[in-house]
Amino acid sequence: MEQFSCNIISMTNKSKMQNSEELSDLIKRVFASQQFAVLATQSEGQPYGNLVAFAEADNLWSLLFVTSRDTRKYSNILVSRKVAVLIDSRTNQALDLNNAVAITALGNIEEASTANKEYLSGIYLTKHPQLRDFLHKPSNALMKVSVTDYIVATFESVRHFPIRQQE
Repeated sequence: MEQFSCNIISMTNKSKMQNSEELSDLIKRVFASQQFAVLATQSEGQPYGNLVAFAEADNLWSLLFVTSRDTRKYSNILVSRKVAVLIDSRTNQALDLNNAVAITALGNIEEASTANKEYLSGIYLTKHPQLRDFLHKPSNALMKVSVTDYIVATFESVRHFPIRQQE
């Protein structure tokens, strides 16, 4: 697994971590190295977390995953479209204190539209070809998170990376 101890992480010059291009590059590298994320939903004030196999789309504007429509995760999404998705680079080693990066994507979620489903399915299956049958089950849905913001955190710093205006 790639270690993220590159200059962007180890620098104490906070302005380097605020550079949009460098943050975007870091986010893309972490996403490329990870298969899974934690999706946070909520219903009636109760938070709920799930592990999902994710893919990034549209140059960080969107995150994709597949779920059964017969899950609490899906029913929570129907109640509230606002979600958070956590992707991180930790390896469960002591070095994570210096090297790990946690990225939280904040945004709104919806089932992929019929018009975009083939395109988005292709992106998803490029990263997760083993999930082809799961993706195409009639009882499952391809979900798209329209990201509004990324929060990029290391053990000692947190940076905000806005993507788009809140909807």
